[in-house]
Amino acid sequence: MRACVIHAAHDLRVEERQPRPLRAGEVRVALGAGGICGSDLHYFHEGRVGDFLVREPMVLGHEMAGRVAELGPDVAGPPVGTPVIVNPQHPCGACPACWRGERHLCSSVVFAGSARPFPHSQGLFEELTVVRASQLHPVPADLPIGVAAFAEPLAVCLHAVNRAGPLLGQHVLVVGAGPIGCLCVIAARLAGAARITISDLLATPLATAKTLGADDTIDLAADRGPLDRLQAGGGTADVVLECSGAMKGVEDALLAVRSGGTVVQVGIMAGGPQPVPYSRIIGKEITLKGTFRFDEEFDWAVSALVAGRVDVAPLLTDQIPITRAREAFELATDRRRAMKVQLVAG
Repeated sequence: MRACVIHAAHDLRVEERQPRPLRAGEVRVALGAGGICGSDLHYFHEGRVGDFLVREPMVLGHEMAGRVAELGPDVAGPPVGTPVIVNPQHPCGACPACWRGERHLCSSVVFAGSARPFPHSQGLFEELTVVRASQLHPVPADLPIGVAAFAEPLAVCLHAVNRAGPLLGQHVLVVGAGPIGCLCVIAARLAGAARITISDLLATPLATAKTLGADDTIDLAADRGPLDRLQAGGGTADVVLECSGAMKGVEDALLAVRSGGTVVQVGIMAGGPQPVPYSRIIGKEITLKGTFRFDEEFDWAVSALVAGRVDVAPLLTDQIPITRAREAFELATDRRRAMKVQLVAG
């Protein structure tokens, strides 16, 4: 079988790997579609995500849907051929974080395609991948496999919105209109936000965000005036979801949020020390929150996709065979041409 393997920054290879025998409780899943995430792009371009440095060859990928190909010992189902979404996260269930009900903060979590542990946790971008049966979510056969693969990033955004607190009747600003920013628009709308504004430097993703439910878009490259007005008088947005991962985006967020408002940092910041504008946080009594992955929100995401409560299809711009993985990663990097790029079998 073929797998998409990162060795170091810009050293991405498609390699032949021999499938290993299944152990008790495991299932082999055939790749249907695997979405290239921002963290995958960090590994591709920088050889790291924050402090997580690639130290050995690692299969990338954690957004994946496919079909059951083989059941391991003691696994009763789902039957071979069943379409499934894979939850890439498997907490230990025994650490203090798990005991507190914060399984996404598990100190020993196994998360697909992560260089945090060593040996690394191998990812899901391979034609046949092995996961625990407990990580599978069977879905109806009529759910497009490319749509199903959005469960993981949608779960990330549902968790971010959950971290923000109640949004009913609130004005929400989303900074950054990449796939995560656009999915945050969907999540904020589900949570009852009264008005959603989104900003970006590019017009194309802003147009996509508009189709997904954003009320207002701000093209920062063309006219910063609307953002300046949001920031006037000490800020007017009740909640800001910062999805750009850029310090300028963080500055814009802290200026745009009202006094007593909340900023949730969703975007991954580049490696190295980050300046913290404490004076703005203190003077406006801003609540600044981090958000990391998801927990029960994965189930919510699967449910929303299966029930058709959300439409993520406008975000899916390209599906490229895994044999052309490098081409797919280059395309996913170019936000003028693509939003969500998925790897498929072939």
